[in-house]
Amino acid sequence: MAINITDSARDQIKDMMKEESEGVRLRFGAKGGGCSGLSYSLGFDYDVNEDLDKIYEINEIPVIISVVDIPVIQDTTIDFKQNMMGGGFAIDNPNAVMACGCGSSFRTKENAGTPGDC
Repeated sequence: MAINITDSARDQIKDMMKEESEGVRLRFGAKGGGCSGLSYSLGFDYDVNEDLDKIYEINEIPVIISVVDIPVIQDTTIDFKQNMMGGGFAIDNPNAVMACGCGSSFRTKENAGTPGDC
């Protein structure tokens, strides 16, 4: 399994999936950009590329991850945290050697990407 989804994140994702059409999956990955070089990509998707994507069932959530992204996000945990200001997803990536203050941009030892703006 490439990533972990906490129960809190699972509950939030399931609630959000109710507003989508049948067959939707969570897509998680990394893309170039952000002030540290890479940024997380988290959203819903219906399309799967049989050659480039892997599909996992993680804590009752169907998840699509590109095979290219797996080494960068391996063992990452997606959590959902609620506070007085609202709630949001928190991503803990043990492969990140540097992250910026915005929390959505990171750099790994093997794949730094090209730093840009947060």
